[in-house]
Amino acid sequence: ALRGAAPGGGAWVEAASLAETALDFARTNALAEALERVFGTEAPPGLGTAPERLAVLGSSTLAHLLGAIRVAALRRGIALTAREGGYGQAMQELLDPRSWLAAFRPTTVLLAFDARRLARGASPAMTEAEAEAALDAACDELRQCWRLARESGARVLQQTALPCLPPLLGANEHRLPGSPAGFLARLNARLPVLTEAEGVDLVALDARAALDGLAAWHDPALWHRAKQEVRPQAAPLYGELVARVLAARQGRSRKCLVLDCDNTLWGGVIGDDGLEGIVLGEGSAEGEAFLAVQRHALALSERGVILAVCSKNEERVAMAAFERHPEMLLRPRQIAAFAANWTDKPANLRAIAEELSIGLDSLVFLDDNPFERALVRRELPMVAVPELPEDPALWPRTLADAGYFEGVAVTAEDRARAAQYQGNRDRATLRAQATDLGAYLRELEMRLLWSRFDRAGLPRIVQLINKTNQFNLTTRRYTDAEAVAVAEDPAAFGLQLRMLDRFGDNGVIGIVIGRRQGDAVRLDTWLMSCRVLGRQVEEATLNLVVEQARALGAARLIGEYRPTPKNGMVAEHYPRLGFAPLASDGDAMLHVLELAGYVPRETAIRLEAA
Repeated sequence: ALRGAAPGGGAWVEAASLAETALDFARTNALAEALERVFGTEAPPGLGTAPERLAVLGSSTLAHLLGAIRVAALRRGIALTAREGGYGQAMQELLDPRSWLAAFRPTTVLLAFDARRLARGASPAMTEAEAEAALDAACDELRQCWRLARESGARVLQQTALPCLPPLLGANEHRLPGSPAGFLARLNARLPVLTEAEGVDLVALDARAALDGLAAWHDPALWHRAKQEVRPQAAPLYGELVARVLAARQGRSRKCLVLDCDNTLWGGVIGDDGLEGIVLGEGSAEGEAFLAVQRHALALSERGVILAVCSKNEERVAMAAFERHPEMLLRPRQIAAFAANWTDKPANLRAIAEELSIGLDSLVFLDDNPFERALVRRELPMVAVPELPEDPALWPRTLADAGYFEGVAVTAEDRARAAQYQGNRDRATLRAQATDLGAYLRELEMRLLWSRFDRAGLPRIVQLINKTNQFNLTTRRYTDAEAVAVAEDPAAFGLQLRMLDRFGDNGVIGIVIGRRQGDAVRLDTWLMSCRVLGRQVEEATLNLVVEQARALGAARLIGEYRPTPKNGMVAEHYPRLGFAPLASDGDAMLHVLELAGYVPRETAIRLEAA
C-alpha cells in the first residue's frame, strides 16, 4: 500500500492505519518492509513520541520478530528501529565496548534468551541444594546482563522463559528439583522480584502462552530446523507484547474506559424494563456475566484507570441503576464523567474527553451495539473500540487481551484517581454556584506543596513526565536514571508539585526541571496535569521557579517551547507569564524573563515546602 510513497506525514498516517488492522505474519512483515523503504531509520517530525532504538539480544533466531515489533510500535505512534544481536553472542556484545551495540546506542535492550539456554544449568540428577545453586547462578547472570545493558543508558526488557521443555515427572514436576521444565517455572516465578529490584520491565511470554496454548507459540520442529523458539505465526503477538511495554514507558497507554449502559453493564434496557427488570447479579449466568464486566471495570479503576459512562438514555433513569440497584458494583463516586442523553455517541465522547482534560486517544469505548462501535470508529478513529463477542462473559478477557491499559508501575496517585476526579466534579459544582472567579478560587482553599526530586517520588515523577502530552512545553522524556541525575546535579533543580484543596488531594500535578547555563536557568521541562488548569497554578509555579533560579545565582529564566501535534494549548504559555521572545534554537522557541525586576504574582494559592 505504501509502494512509491514519499516520506512524510501522509505516508506515516497511512502506515499507522494499516497497522491497526488484523495482520498475519506475512502482512506484518510486508508493512515493516514498506516502513523501512519509505522512512528508513528516521522518525517523521512532530510525532510527539520518542523514537526507540531497540537492541534484541538472545540465544535463538530472532530476525523474524523484529518487523512485528516495529509494526506494533507504529500502532502506538512510535518510530522504532530494531537490530538483532549475533546468535548466542549477547554477553560478548554487552561486554565489548567496540561491538555494534555500543555504536547502535540503543534506547532499550531486550534480552530474549531461549528456554534451553536459561535451563542449561539444570539436571534431573540434582539435589534440591544443587538445583537452588544453579538457579542462583542463572539469576546472577541475568543481573549482570541487565547492569551491562544499563551502562549504555538504555532501559532493559527481560523476556520470561517460554515453558516449552517437556516435563519428566508430570503434574508433580516440582518434586524433581533439577527438572529443566521445573527449573524454568521456578526461574519465571523469581523474575518479577528480581526485575522489580533492578528496574527492569518484563515481557511475559509464559503468561501469554498459558492463555493461548504452547502450540500457538512454539513448534519443536522449527526449533530443530531454524532455532526459532517463537514460531513465525506468533510474531505479530510477540511484537505486541514488546511494544505495549515500550509504549507504557512513554505514557502511551489508554487512560479512560468509557462504558455504555444497556446490555453492556446490565442486561436489558432500563428505560423499557425498569430498575427491577434489568438483568444483573448472582443467580443467573447472564446476570453474573454483566457483574463480571463491572467487576473488571472497578478493578481497573482501583489501579488508576478513569471510568466514564456514555449511554443513549435519560440521565435520571440511567443514574438510578448506579444509585439504587442492589447488585450494581459501580457507583456514582467511581464515574468521573456521566453522559446519558440522546446525543450521538461521538459527540458525547468528545465532551467526555474535554471534561476530563484528556485526549480522545486516551479513551477506550465499550459498547455492545455493533452500529455504535462502527460509528465511533468512523467518526473518532483515535478512540479504541474493541470488537466484542456476543457473550458478555468474554468481555473482560477481550479488554485485558487488547493491552489498552498496559502499565509498568502503579503509584499512589493512580490508586487515588477515582477520588481525585470525584473531587473535580465537586469543584465544578462549586464553580457553577460561584458568581466571581476570585471568590471561587479563594473558597477552594488551595495549597501547592513542592519538593525537590527524590527517590520516594521517582515513580510518579517519571510516569508524569512520560505520559503528559498536552500541557507539556517540550514533551522531553526522562528515564529513572536521568531523573535521579537531575536530583543530584548541583547546577539544576527538579521540582514536583502537589495540589491540595478543600475537596481533597489532587496528587502530584506538575513537574519543572531547570538547569543553570551561564547567567540563566533554562527550563528543560515544564508540565502540568490539565485537570488543575485555570486555578492560577501556572502563576504560583512561576513564583517558585524564580526563587529556585535565584538560589542558583541566575539573572534570567529561559523558557523553551517545542511544538508537537498535542501541545498547542501551551504555545502562549511563556508570553502569558510575561516572558519576552528570544531567538529560536532549532525547533525550540525560546523566551526570556529577567529576574531583577520580577514581582511575585498574586494568587489564591498558598505555596508550601512539603
